[in-house]
Amino acid sequence: MTDTTNEGAFVEFQRVQKSYDGETLVVKDLNLAMPKGEFLTMLGPSGSGKTTCLMMLAGFETATHGEILLGGKPINNIPPHKRGIGMVFQNYALFPHMTVAENLSFPLEVRKIGRSEREAKVQRALDMVQMGAFGNRRPAQLSGGQQQRIALARALVFEPELVLMDEPLGALDKQLREHMQFEITRLAHDLGITTVYVTHDQTEALTMSDRVAVFDDGRIQQLAPPDQLYEEPENSFVAQFIGENNTMEGVVKSIDGDTCIVTLDDGSEIDAVPINVHQPGERTKVSIRPERVEFNKDRLSPDAHTLKAVVREFIYMGDVFRFRMSVAGNDEFIVKTRNAPDAVRLQPGQEIEIGWLAKDCRALDA
Repeated sequence: MTDTTNEGAFVEFQRVQKSYDGETLVVKDLNLAMPKGEFLTMLGPSGSGKTTCLMMLAGFETATHGEILLGGKPINNIPPHKRGIGMVFQNYALFPHMTVAENLSFPLEVRKIGRSEREAKVQRALDMVQMGAFGNRRPAQLSGGQQQRIALARALVFEPELVLMDEPLGALDKQLREHMQFEITRLAHDLGITTVYVTHDQTEALTMSDRVAVFDDGRIQQLAPPDQLYEEPENSFVAQFIGENNTMEGVVKSIDGDTCIVTLDDGSEIDAVPINVHQPGERTKVSIRPERVEFNKDRLSPDAHTLKAVVREFIYMGDVFRFRMSVAGNDEFIVKTRNAPDAVRLQPGQEIEIGWLAKDCRALDA
């Protein structure tokens, strides 16, 4: 899956490959084009190639094959400090012996910017991340969240056109991490900065990005806006990796335009949208999101598919009720329903009928 609309691309990977040992490719034939001002997240499990791509863009790694372009110009042979890229790392990488203001001033000194202009830029960057009063402190006197804000301010202080972030919120607690997600996204959009963000946290990717590139095995499996990625996964890997997902295995019985009939392994038949299946007889994994399943008879649409289910577990999660059920041979089938005044609480052992619409059910690769 590649993006070939490269007109006006600001960041571009053209058939980029990377190997460390000359044999195994960690990044395989990567094509990717980003317009100016986009917030793009590279998401994937460890070892999928996302961080290697970021490091090649930063200049800390060299591509084995292919071209990386910035503003239409090849940058493969330009050293990192001359690429004009801001970087934010998980471990902050602040100089402990310098004050906050000196940390921010450093990238400006390297760029030979005069003192009064330096001081103005440092103050502006600190105000941007709401740390205006902390210029004289040292990193050790700051909390993790404050250090992360300073690291962000340092990446923005010289007004780069591109900022790269490698798991920047990994060390923060949940509440602070969620707060910083909104801060970073707001800043990036307000300042019109092009941002490449690397994470293995799907929630972070979905809430922050204009588009997400899902990596696995050195390739982009799907590149799309967050809602499309979640609602319309193009293969089993993306369906499983993004959000919670139910799968049932079976064989394609027939295909008719944008609907197919799948015979599940327990013998039941369901309709699905054929995404990654091409002919009858093919094995498939059928994918359905937990919140698309309905068990309240009054709410079931007349065209919904129904299957028998046995409730195994009820989990109260505050705003959501989560049920684990046995459905068509899958004992880990999850159904989620909102905690509303009319919400039904099912008990373990209860036998019920569940249903969903065929359009919410996708027949993917086996």
